[in-house]
Amino acid sequence: MGKLDGKVAIVTGSTSGMGRETAYLFAKEGAKVVVTGRNEARAKAVVEKIKADGGEAIYVIADTTDLKSPQKIFDATMEAYGTVDILMNNAGMLSLAQFATCTADEFLTAINVNVTSAMLLSQLVAPIMKEKGNCHIINVASIVGWAAHWGFVAYVTSKHAMVGLTKAMANELAPEIHVNGICPGAIRTAMLDSVGGEDAFGPMIARTALKRVGEGSEIASVALFLATNDSSFVDGQLIRVDGGVDV
Repeated sequence: MGKLDGKVAIVTGSTSGMGRETAYLFAKEGAKVVVTGRNEARAKAVVEKIKADGGEAIYVIADTTDLKSPQKIFDATMEAYGTVDILMNNAGMLSLAQFATCTADEFLTAINVNVTSAMLLSQLVAPIMKEKGNCHIINVASIVGWAAHWGFVAYVTSKHAMVGLTKAMANELAPEIHVNGICPGAIRTAMLDSVGGEDAFGPMIARTALKRVGEGSEIASVALFLATNDSSFVDGQLIRVDGGVDV
Protein backbone atom coordinates (compact mmCIF):
# COMPACT_ATOMS: atom_id res chain seq x y z
CA MET A 1 0.00 0.00 0.00
CA GLY A 2 1.11 3.52 -0.80
CA LYS A 3 1.20 6.39 1.67
CA LEU A 4 -1.34 8.32 -0.43
CA ASP A 5 -3.73 5.56 -1.44
CA GLY A 6 -7.21 6.96 -2.08
CA LYS A 7 -6.05 10.59 -2.01
CA VAL A 8 -6.48 13.23 -4.71
CA ALA A 9 -3.57 15.65 -5.10
CA ILE A 10 -3.27 18.81 -7.15
CA VAL A 11 0.33 19.76 -7.96
CA THR A 12 0.56 23.06 -9.80
CA GLY A 13 3.47 23.74 -12.10
CA SER A 14 4.09 20.03 -12.41
CA THR A 15 5.20 19.67 -16.03
CA SER A 16 8.89 20.04 -15.12
CA GLY A 17 11.35 20.25 -12.27
CA MET A 18 10.26 19.96 -8.65
CA GLY A 19 6.56 19.79 -9.46
CA ARG A 20 7.00 16.99 -11.98
CA GLU A 21 9.06 14.91 -9.56
CA THR A 22 6.46 15.48 -6.87
CA ALA A 23 3.66 14.42 -9.22
CA TYR A 24 5.55 11.23 -10.01
CA LEU A 25 6.17 10.44 -6.35
CA PHE A 26 2.63 11.21 -5.24
CA ALA A 27 1.27 8.95 -7.99
CA LYS A 28 3.73 6.20 -7.05
CA GLU A 29 2.41 6.41 -3.49
CA GLY A 30 -1.16 5.93 -4.71
CA ALA A 31 -2.57 9.42 -5.21
CA LYS A 32 -4.69 10.46 -8.15
CA VAL A 33 -2.73 13.46 -9.40
CA VAL A 34 -3.88 16.61 -11.15
CA VAL A 35 -0.95 17.89 -13.21
CA THR A 36 -0.98 21.55 -14.25
CA GLY A 37 1.19 23.69 -16.49
CA ARG A 38 1.25 25.84 -19.62
CA ASN A 39 2.78 23.38 -22.07
CA GLU A 40 0.37 20.66 -23.20
CA ALA A 41 3.02 18.39 -24.67
CA ARG A 42 4.93 18.32 -21.39
CA ALA A 43 1.75 17.93 -19.34
CA LYS A 44 0.63 15.03 -21.48
CA ALA A 45 4.05 13.38 -21.15
CA VAL A 46 3.91 13.57 -17.35
CA VAL A 47 0.44 12.03 -17.25
CA GLU A 48 1.42 9.31 -19.72
CA LYS A 49 4.43 8.33 -17.59
CA ILE A 50 2.30 8.21 -14.46
CA LYS A 51 -0.21 5.95 -16.20
CA ALA A 52 2.51 3.79 -17.71
CA ASP A 53 3.84 3.24 -14.19
CA GLY A 54 0.41 2.14 -12.99
CA GLY A 55 -0.80 5.43 -11.53
CA GLU A 56 -3.71 7.72 -12.26
CA ALA A 57 -3.56 11.35 -13.36
CA ILE A 58 -5.13 14.06 -15.47
CA TYR A 59 -3.66 17.32 -16.71
CA VAL A 60 -5.05 20.85 -16.83
CA ILE A 61 -3.49 23.51 -19.04
CA ALA A 62 -3.35 26.61 -16.88
CA ASP A 63 -1.29 29.79 -16.95
CA THR A 64 -1.11 31.29 -13.48
CA THR A 65 -0.50 34.78 -14.87
CA ASP A 66 -4.27 34.57 -15.46
CA LEU A 67 -6.06 34.73 -12.12
CA LYS A 68 -8.94 32.76 -13.62
CA SER A 69 -6.68 29.70 -13.80
CA PRO A 70 -7.28 28.55 -10.19
CA GLN A 71 -10.98 28.16 -10.95
CA LYS A 72 -10.14 26.20 -14.09
CA ILE A 73 -7.89 23.84 -12.12
CA PHE A 74 -10.46 23.40 -9.37
CA ASP A 75 -13.34 22.74 -11.79
CA ALA A 76 -11.34 20.12 -13.70
CA THR A 77 -10.38 18.39 -10.45
CA MET A 78 -13.98 18.28 -9.28
CA GLU A 79 -15.17 16.98 -12.63
CA ALA A 80 -12.58 14.20 -12.69
CA TYR A 81 -12.41 13.16 -9.03
CA GLY A 82 -15.07 15.04 -7.07
CA THR A 83 -12.79 15.86 -4.16
CA VAL A 84 -9.28 16.91 -3.17
CA ASP A 85 -7.06 15.99 -0.23
CA ILE A 86 -3.70 17.57 -1.06
CA LEU A 87 -2.72 20.79 -2.78
CA MET A 88 0.87 21.66 -3.60
CA ASN A 89 1.13 25.27 -4.74
CA ASN A 90 4.32 24.92 -6.75
CA ALA A 91 3.69 27.02 -9.87
CA GLY A 92 5.95 30.03 -9.98
CA MET A 93 8.04 32.39 -12.06
CA LEU A 94 11.42 34.00 -11.74
CA SER A 95 11.70 37.75 -12.17
CA LEU A 96 15.12 39.34 -12.70
CA ALA A 97 13.80 42.90 -12.52
CA GLN A 98 15.94 45.03 -10.23
CA PHE A 99 14.50 47.55 -7.80
CA ALA A 100 15.49 50.65 -9.75
CA THR A 101 13.91 49.49 -13.00
CA CYS A 102 11.11 47.13 -11.93
CA THR A 103 7.78 48.23 -13.36
CA ALA A 104 4.42 47.89 -11.67
CA ASP A 105 3.40 45.29 -14.23
CA GLU A 106 6.53 43.18 -13.63
CA PHE A 107 6.09 43.42 -9.88
CA LEU A 108 2.39 42.53 -9.89
CA THR A 109 2.90 39.65 -12.34
CA ALA A 110 5.43 38.05 -9.99
CA ILE A 111 3.11 38.54 -7.03
CA ASN A 112 0.12 37.11 -8.90
CA VAL A 113 1.94 34.05 -10.22
CA ASN A 114 3.91 33.25 -7.07
CA VAL A 115 1.38 34.18 -4.39
CA THR A 116 -2.08 35.32 -5.46
CA SER A 117 -2.85 32.31 -7.65
CA ALA A 118 -1.85 30.02 -4.76
CA MET A 119 -4.13 31.87 -2.37
CA LEU A 120 -7.07 31.71 -4.79
CA LEU A 121 -6.71 27.99 -5.46
CA SER A 122 -6.33 27.34 -1.74
CA GLN A 123 -9.54 29.27 -1.10
CA LEU A 124 -11.36 27.04 -3.57
CA VAL A 125 -10.19 23.74 -2.09
CA ALA A 126 -10.36 24.77 1.57
CA PRO A 127 -14.11 24.19 2.15
CA ILE A 128 -13.83 20.63 0.85
CA MET A 129 -10.71 19.98 2.91
CA LYS A 130 -12.23 21.50 6.05
CA GLU A 131 -15.21 19.19 5.77
CA LYS A 132 -13.05 16.11 5.17
CA GLY A 133 -10.32 16.82 7.69
CA ASN A 134 -6.76 15.48 7.66
CA CYS A 135 -5.90 17.37 4.48
CA HIS A 136 -2.71 19.13 3.46
CA ILE A 137 -1.68 22.29 1.61
CA ILE A 138 2.00 22.69 0.73
CA ASN A 139 3.26 26.06 -0.48
CA VAL A 140 6.55 26.33 -2.33
CA ALA A 141 8.41 29.46 -1.26
CA SER A 142 12.20 29.83 -1.58
CA ILE A 143 15.37 30.38 0.37
CA VAL A 144 15.02 34.00 -0.78
CA GLY A 145 11.90 34.10 1.39
CA TRP A 146 14.36 34.02 4.31
CA ALA A 147 17.05 36.34 3.01
CA ALA A 148 17.42 38.45 -0.11
CA HIS A 149 21.03 37.64 -1.00
CA TRP A 150 20.22 35.70 -4.17
CA GLY A 151 17.25 37.37 -5.80
CA PHE A 152 15.72 40.51 -7.22
CA VAL A 153 13.01 42.72 -5.84
CA ALA A 154 9.80 41.24 -7.28
CA TYR A 155 10.87 37.63 -6.82
CA VAL A 156 12.21 38.16 -3.30
CA THR A 157 9.10 40.07 -2.26
CA SER A 158 6.79 37.40 -3.67
CA LYS A 159 8.61 34.61 -1.86
CA HIS A 160 8.59 36.51 1.44
CA ALA A 161 4.86 36.90 0.86
CA MET A 162 4.51 33.15 0.30
CA VAL A 163 6.12 32.57 3.69
CA GLY A 164 3.61 34.91 5.29
CA LEU A 165 0.70 33.37 3.38
CA THR A 166 1.68 29.91 4.61
CA LYS A 167 1.73 30.99 8.25
CA ALA A 168 -1.55 32.89 7.97
CA MET A 169 -3.30 30.00 6.23
CA ALA A 170 -2.03 27.52 8.82
CA ASN A 171 -3.46 29.65 11.59
CA GLU A 172 -6.86 30.01 9.94
CA LEU A 173 -7.31 26.52 8.48
CA ALA A 174 -6.20 24.32 11.37
CA PRO A 175 -6.93 21.76 12.66
CA GLU A 176 -8.61 20.14 9.67
CA ILE A 177 -6.01 21.34 7.17
CA HIS A 178 -2.27 21.30 7.75
CA VAL A 179 -0.51 24.09 5.86
CA ASN A 180 3.25 24.04 5.53
CA GLY A 181 5.83 25.30 3.08
CA ILE A 182 9.07 24.29 1.42
CA CYS A 183 11.88 26.75 0.83
CA PRO A 184 14.17 25.33 -1.87
CA GLY A 185 17.66 26.57 -2.48
CA ALA A 186 19.40 25.98 -5.81
CA ILE A 187 17.57 23.04 -7.38
CA ARG A 188 18.29 21.58 -10.82
CA THR A 189 15.29 22.91 -12.77
CA ALA A 190 14.46 24.73 -15.99
CA MET A 191 14.24 27.91 -13.93
CA LEU A 192 17.81 27.40 -12.74
CA ASP A 193 18.94 26.78 -16.31
CA SER A 194 17.20 29.96 -17.50
CA VAL A 195 19.53 32.11 -15.42
CA GLY A 196 22.77 30.34 -16.21
CA GLY A 197 22.54 27.03 -14.39
CA GLU A 198 24.93 25.95 -11.68
CA ASP A 199 27.57 28.49 -12.67
CA ALA A 200 25.22 31.37 -11.91
CA PHE A 201 24.59 29.96 -8.43
CA GLY A 202 28.24 29.44 -7.59
CA PRO A 203 28.26 31.86 -4.64
CA MET A 204 25.18 30.22 -3.10
CA ILE A 205 26.51 26.70 -3.64
CA ALA A 206 29.84 27.69 -2.08
CA ARG A 207 27.98 28.74 1.07
CA THR A 208 26.14 25.45 1.44
CA ALA A 209 27.27 22.63 3.66
CA LEU A 210 26.71 20.06 0.90
CA LYS A 211 28.47 22.07 -1.87
CA ARG A 212 26.07 21.05 -4.66
CA VAL A 213 22.72 21.84 -6.24
CA GLY A 214 19.70 19.84 -5.22
CA GLU A 215 17.50 17.59 -7.32
CA GLY A 216 13.77 17.85 -7.89
CA SER A 217 13.34 14.47 -6.24
CA GLU A 218 14.80 15.90 -3.03
CA ILE A 219 11.99 18.44 -2.92
CA ALA A 220 9.44 15.74 -3.75
CA SER A 221 10.47 13.60 -0.77
CA VAL A 222 9.88 16.52 1.59
CA ALA A 223 6.54 17.24 -0.07
CA LEU A 224 5.53 13.63 0.50
CA PHE A 225 6.39 13.95 4.19
CA LEU A 226 4.22 17.06 4.44
CA ALA A 227 1.36 15.38 2.56
CA THR A 228 1.04 12.43 4.94
CA ASN A 229 0.45 11.66 8.59
CA ASP A 230 4.22 11.42 8.98
CA SER A 231 3.96 15.19 9.55
CA SER A 232 0.93 14.97 11.86
CA PHE A 233 2.34 17.48 14.40
CA VAL A 234 3.86 19.84 11.84
CA ASP A 235 1.87 22.95 10.93
CA GLY A 236 2.69 26.47 9.79
CA GLN A 237 6.32 25.55 9.16
CA LEU A 238 8.70 26.48 6.34
CA ILE A 239 11.18 23.69 5.73
CA ARG A 240 14.40 24.82 4.07
CA VAL A 241 15.67 22.30 1.53
CA ASP A 242 18.78 24.18 0.50
CA GLY A 243 21.84 22.04 1.16
CA GLY A 244 22.62 23.95 4.34
CA VAL A 245 22.86 27.52 3.03
CA ASP A 246 24.43 29.93 5.48
CA VAL A 247 22.05 32.89 5.43
